[in-house]
Amino acid sequence: MAVALFTHPACLDHDPGPWHPECADRLRVALGALEAPEFDLLRAAAPRASLEQLRRVHRAEYVDAVIAIRPAGERVALDADTMMSAGSAEAALRAAGAAAAAVDAMEEGWAAAAFVAVRPPGHHAEPDRAMGFCLFNNAAVAALHARARWGLRRVAVVDFDVHHGNGTQAIFADDPDLFYGSSHQQPGYPGTGHAHERGIAGNIINVPLAPGTDGPAFRRAWEQRILPALVDFGPELLIVSAGFDAHKADPLAELRVETADFAWLTRELVGVARRCCGGRIVSVLEGGYDLPALAASVGAHVRELAEE
Repeated sequence: MAVALFTHPACLDHDPGPWHPECADRLRVALGALEAPEFDLLRAAAPRASLEQLRRVHRAEYVDAVIAIRPAGERVALDADTMMSAGSAEAALRAAGAAAAAVDAMEEGWAAAAFVAVRPPGHHAEPDRAMGFCLFNNAAVAALHARARWGLRRVAVVDFDVHHGNGTQAIFADDPDLFYGSSHQQPGYPGTGHAHERGIAGNIINVPLAPGTDGPAFRRAWEQRILPALVDFGPELLIVSAGFDAHKADPLAELRVETADFAWLTRELVGVARRCCGGRIVSVLEGGYDLPALAASVGAHVRELAEE
């Protein structure tokens, strides 16, 4: 079976401004990389997330407020970094809906793995707050959808974005059957993700990495800390918050990870998924702001997802 690719043209219409690093070209280059002849992908249009799916993760009044913001002219700023344009609400609905639909693909058994190529990203979005370019927490929507529709109990999200997924941690920390594992630069935005933040049952694993950390040290962090904890947790579904801004070329951070390191980690995660949950793995695009590095890293990531 091939990898399913979930995306939607509406995700290109989210426009946070001409100066903003989270631009539509990010998605264009990611999708362009996957047009190479080597990729035999099952392409699927992202549905809109339902209110029910969103409200499992976010407070109802927050969901309603975000969906209602459709400015005809000037953008609306939700915080210093997070803007909404006329197309942003639709893009966010499609992004969260794509992540949930990717879970359905795994459970229905028609794809070997799924890659969700969408924007805006999601892992900073908290239950009642937009933050860090993120409106809805796409990975968390997928996780709680897996429970509600498919009856899965133990769901894991792992996150190799250079920024800590404070939103995912906040949503997961008090539920022992949800696992969140993250490597991220520290000090760095958003200032959360200390090693002592362990969740209610040791279900949160944070591995902060100092600025300048290179690929071998990045691999050791996963090999020694996060991957063993993930296997011990024993997920029934593995969701990946796939941010590629730890790349050495990325302008928003100071780690020195290379494309080959992302490929290595993807191989390891696919191995864990095969060992623990019948190979069910859903990867959701998060950050990555150097366009050539993002394109190369997405290609390497999806190539490993597709390996038999």
